[in-house]
Parts: sequence; C-alpha cells; structure tokens
Amino acid sequence: MARDVAISAYNLSKKYQGTKKYALRGLDFDIKLGEVYGFLGPNGAGKTTTIRLLMNFILPTLGEAKIMDLDTVVDSVEIKSKVGYLSGEIALYPKMTGRQFLEYMSDLQPPKRASYMRELIRLFNFEQNQKIGNLSKGNRQKLGIIQAFMHEPDVLILDEPTGGLDPLMQEAFFELVRQNKTRGATLFISSHNLTEVQKMCDRVGFIREGKLIAEQTIGDFSKETTQTYDISFAKEAPLAEIRRIAKVKVAVHTPRYVSVQMRGDLTPLFTILAKHKVNSLDRRESSLEEEFLHFYRRSGK
Repeated sequence: MARDVAISAYNLSKKYQGTKKYALRGLDFDIKLGEVYGFLGPNGAGKTTTIRLLMNFILPTLGEAKIMDLDTVVDSVEIKSKVGYLSGEIALYPKMTGRQFLEYMSDLQPPKRASYMRELIRLFNFEQNQKIGNLSKGNRQKLGIIQAFMHEPDVLILDEPTGGLDPLMQEAFFELVRQNKTRGATLFISSHNLTEVQKMCDRVGFIREGKLIAEQTIGDFSKETTQTYDISFAKEAPLAEIRRIAKVKVAVHTPRYVSVQMRGDLTPLFTILAKHKVNSLDRRESSLEEEFLHFYRRSGK
C-alpha cells in the first residue's frame, strides 16, 4: 500500500450465505490521504455492504481492504481507534439523553479537544437534554454526526450522512466536511444524491449491482452530468438559437418557455439568455439512473 493511500480495496467481494449472487464483486480502489471520496449508487447497489466490510462488521468472501495500511480484518481494533463511523441506519440508546450518550462515547475514547464536541453541538444546534428515543430522525442524525466527528479521527466513513437533515443542517454538514478535509482527514461518503456529492467530494466512484463501474474527479463528473434548465421568457423564447447549441436537447417548449438538457460547457446557453429578458431560470438535477445509463453506454459495461 502506497504511503499516500488512506483506504484501499483489492478484489473485495461479498456473497451472503444462502444467496447465489454477489452483493459486492471485485471492488478495487485507492483513496488518498486527505481526499473526500464519494461512493455513489442507488439503494441496493452495494454501498452499505462495502462500508460494513471496511468496518469489519462482516467478513469478505474474497479480497481484502486496508485503512491507514492496516488490514480491516486482522487489525480491526486498532483501525476503530482511528476511524469515525456513521451508520446509514442509526441505532442508539433510546433511554439515554443526547448528553449522556456523548459523555459515554467520550469515556470510551476521549476526544483530542473537549471544546470540539461543544463546537459541533453549536454547529448543528443540537438539543442535548432530550432522550434519544424522543428525538426526530433529523436530530438523531445530528447526534450520529457529532459522535463520528468529535474525536477528530484520521478517517471518516459515513453512510448517507445527510439523510433526515433539513437544508440548513445539510449546509452545516458540508462546511464540516470542508473543515475536516483542511485538517487532513480522509472522508469516504456514500450517497445516492448527485448534488451533494458535487458539493463535497474530490472524486467519486459509481457502484451499481455490486460492481464499481467508473471513477472520476468531481470536475470531470460535473462536466459530463446532464443538467436540465427550465427557462421562462418575458417574450417569445429564442428557440431556434437554443437549438443551434451543440449537445443541447430541447425537451419541452411553449411560446415563452423552454426546458433544455445539456452536458458540458454552459457558456453558449447563457450567452443567448443574456440577450433576452428571462423571468425565471430553474435547474433540476438529473436522475441518478440516467447518469448510470450514461456510464454504461460510454464504458460498454
């Protein structure tokens, strides 16, 4: 394992007992120190299985994985002292208050800075005195995030971390990711949300049906993602001009409204829009399934 690699997998595979099909097959990747890596795929693609293998909650059928040059099976205990983990399905102690739970976690592994936990509590505006069993899904998610980050670990492995968070708290989480990247932490973040991956990550891996089908830098990914814009004009829409743009598809149009789908450079579209009075411009994120079909067609997989 190279010195600059924080997380690696080689031929990592998992077939559950009693099933014929592999839940994960032949997974290979290297995630660099200080990198924010997005693991993108629809539900059932193998994201959670990968994370459970990395955390040694389940054993691989084939292959191996390493975290900070430690084998995830042989060195599991040492790895857990270096990793912050957030489950996709948080199960906490319902009769404890949030404060009691965080104190308990601090006793198990004292944070490097006691003040940092307080900073996280303020960042997420978390109410500590309610029992966990009475918390909303969003507040349980906040508690899960705080416990994962409060020890300032070298590596963070996070399964669908923004689930249940409102937009304001999602932005707080994105800021937390940026802060931890700045201090040199490595983050492995599973998601099925294209937009949040683009906001957070340096690189993204696409998994579907248990196989990694592509990896890209976030810059290349953003260039190739289909973007849909719904445009309402004050006067007649410049339909002919828009149709002359390369790689543009007019999905819907009326005399004063156009919906366009594009990949790549948006400058030609906005050059045209600048010459006309636009009443509204709305961007819709593309479907994850559409992006996977694009990768399948391009790679021949």
